[in-house]
Amino acid sequence: MPHTAASALQPFSPSALSSTLVTGGTGFLGRHIVDRLLAQNRPVTILARRAAPDLAGRGVRFITASLDDAGALRDACAGIHTVFHVAAKVGVWGRYADFFRANVLGTRALLASARAHGVRTFVHTSTPSVVYNGRNLAGADESLPLTTRCPSPYALTKAAAEREVLAANSPGLRTVALRPHLIWGNDDPHLIPRVLAQARPGRLRIVGTGRNRVDMVHVENATDAHLLAEQNISRCAGRAYFITNNEPVVLWDWINNLLAALGEKPITRRIPLRAASALGACCEAAWRVLPLRGEPPMTRFVAAELAKDHWFNTTASGRDLGYTPRISMAAGTAALIAHLRAGR
Repeated sequence: MPHTAASALQPFSPSALSSTLVTGGTGFLGRHIVDRLLAQNRPVTILARRAAPDLAGRGVRFITASLDDAGALRDACAGIHTVFHVAAKVGVWGRYADFFRANVLGTRALLASARAHGVRTFVHTSTPSVVYNGRNLAGADESLPLTTRCPSPYALTKAAAEREVLAANSPGLRTVALRPHLIWGNDDPHLIPRVLAQARPGRLRIVGTGRNRVDMVHVENATDAHLLAEQNISRCAGRAYFITNNEPVVLWDWINNLLAALGEKPITRRIPLRAASALGACCEAAWRVLPLRGEPPMTRFVAAELAKDHWFNTTASGRDLGYTPRISMAAGTAALIAHLRAGR
């Protein structure tokens, strides 16, 4: 049973009460990291495309810019001790060049700015998608190679970015990459709303057998992992770590249990993985040629993610970061259901 990771709750060492930069600090995970840093009375700078008045009112310094603004990145890193690089271009569809510009060139420019200004610690938010290989991943660990062939520009560019982050590790700038899988929790603006938006009108289908197991991670646990990586950077520098709740769930059972608790109809209609992959390939071609707006209803990458096992061995993060999930799947799910029932 997951229990409280005491080290995640202790105040940060007074010797390191220094300035932090959080890219994407107005997003779901980024805001949680910012809240935790402010609770430690640490100076926080946020680089994001839009300011958040409530955070500005709490003394946060804002730099409103995107990751392709090299000048803004240089300004953001001045006087900073630790960078939490959370921002990225995410999505299941889009032009490779757009993902590359934000995820690879943006990370590269941020690393250069960090070195130029003497930043000491660089905590990079990566993703398990960087080890995509088209197969089931059951108990996979960090020995898996980074993907170089994947139908998702997001996974490809995040893999390239992680490679550059770890290669940049040095005595002057210590770097680490964290791979949280399917971050969720109250006020999640992505995962749960997307499931509900597809399930309520009956557009969601079980892909494959419906028995695939996946790992998820509650946003509070993902936040713990980022702060623990900073605290223990001397042990984890130059490495990547999977971050999960350590409780793989049968994906479609978890979704249907959530829907039932909210009074929604369960997902019962199915589509074989091979058919979903073929549909995804056709949709990708149509969106690429026509082109059509928005994201395709299916892609080859999404078909694989919905049908295959994706759960991971987190022994390394427990050993080197002292990471142990505080919020269990049961407790987090109960809180989420109450939150959604209240209409928040």
